[in-house]
Amino acid sequence: MSPAAPPSPPSPSSVSAAASAPRLLDWRARFGALALIWGFSFLFIKVGTEGFAPFQVTFGRLLFGTAVLAVAIVVKRDRLPRGARVWGHLTVAAFLLNALPFSLFAYAELTIPSTLAGICNATTPLWGMLLSLVALSEDRPTRVRAAGLGIGFIGVLTVLGAWQGFSGLDVTGTALALLASFSYAVGWIYVRRTLSGTGASNLSLAGSQVGLATLQLAVVTPLFTSAPESVEVVPLLAVIALGALGTGYAMLLQYGVVAEVGPTTAAMVTYFIPVIATAAGVALLDERLTWNTPVGALVVLAGAALTQTRSSRRTTLPAKTPETTAVKPATTALTPETTAVAPETIVARPATAPVGAPAPTPVHAAASARAGALD
Repeated sequence: MSPAAPPSPPSPSSVSAAASAPRLLDWRARFGALALIWGFSFLFIKVGTEGFAPFQVTFGRLLFGTAVLAVAIVVKRDRLPRGARVWGHLTVAAFLLNALPFSLFAYAELTIPSTLAGICNATTPLWGMLLSLVALSEDRPTRVRAAGLGIGFIGVLTVLGAWQGFSGLDVTGTALALLASFSYAVGWIYVRRTLSGTGASNLSLAGSQVGLATLQLAVVTPLFTSAPESVEVVPLLAVIALGALGTGYAMLLQYGVVAEVGPTTAAMVTYFIPVIATAAGVALLDERLTWNTPVGALVVLAGAALTQTRSSRRTTLPAKTPETTAVKPATTALTPETTAVAPETIVARPATAPVGAPAPTPVHAAASARAGALD
């Protein structure tokens, strides 16, 4: 879930390795699997809360997710990030992109259906654009993006049935789900500003971040919950699937898809998450669906897509003169400043945590689990 922000473009060595390594599955199959896993994450949360307290669901999710990512780090012989500053920023990112939104979604689904939670998760790019206009100087509003923001929030009001006074809607649960999506947006902006250029790999940063979130929940959970008197099998399996698949394996799938087809194509997975979450909730949990929910969801996704557009910049080449055609020795060397592409220009902006997506998870500006996954 939370979905997460898409990972930053992998290094040339990782791309070549990904291209040369044999693939057991075509990227389209892995793309579909990723959408299914993150879409079902909201169902797993709903089922998990039937047997465990929300904090316990979140802790179990993070614990199993960390286990999967830790195994991947060991198998790939990756190194953990270095430096107290990096770990400090990772701690904040873990709270904003994992611990807080995962917990908020778990509490929200005590009183709202998983379908509504999945649609609320799709508002993350709307919050992200709104915040980036203030926090990120390189993000400038355009008419198209402003229109997308307005359309997106009209979609939210449609989903919530604003014209009928939000009747039959649990305001607290809905507010918690929207707050979780807002937290994803804040977290993505935070990591863009603080965790680019760390030198650590996407996998290492994501695994460390989810691990830190696990430690945060390990401290909080005993303070607010007590051990369940009995452990039911179905909720336990839901929590295991939520963590191992939705927070662990899904991130590994995401990195593979990004390495093969790029972050822009990989980011499209987030548009399928609310659709799958709605279908799963209606088909498997018998959740009630009124006409305004799917219609509003489509409007939200349309608005979110518009907020991700970027205006093309045209540059006028200067006329060639004798002075400009002669290449001076001092200008022949390509410096890192002229060859490196800023992360924000090539990272596809998130379009449906889980991500939380679920999450979502989170991927940092120079990387990042949104966590996310999405929820």
